[in-house]
Amino acid sequence: MSATSTLALTHFVTLADSFDKDKVTPGVLGFIVFAIIGGAVWLLMKSMNKHMRQVDFQEEPAQDAKKGAPAKSAADPKTT
Repeated sequence: MSATSTLALTHFVTLADSFDKDKVTPGVLGFIVFAIIGGAVWLLMKSMNKHMRQVDFQEEPAQDAKKGAPAKSAADPKTT
């Protein structure tokens, strides 16, 4: 190990002794719950990507646009 990493580890080890041993920490159960949630999110994202690949976003032009007239928009109150 290099001198820098040894110096960093000695500072970290001294901090470990200054922690209160009566404090509650997440421990192994907290890690397991976090890992399960992470795995569930990964599976949901994988499923979402699979479903999004199947979506076809090509929109058919309105019939008025085929005739040359502008299509009426629901958002434009002047065309209604």
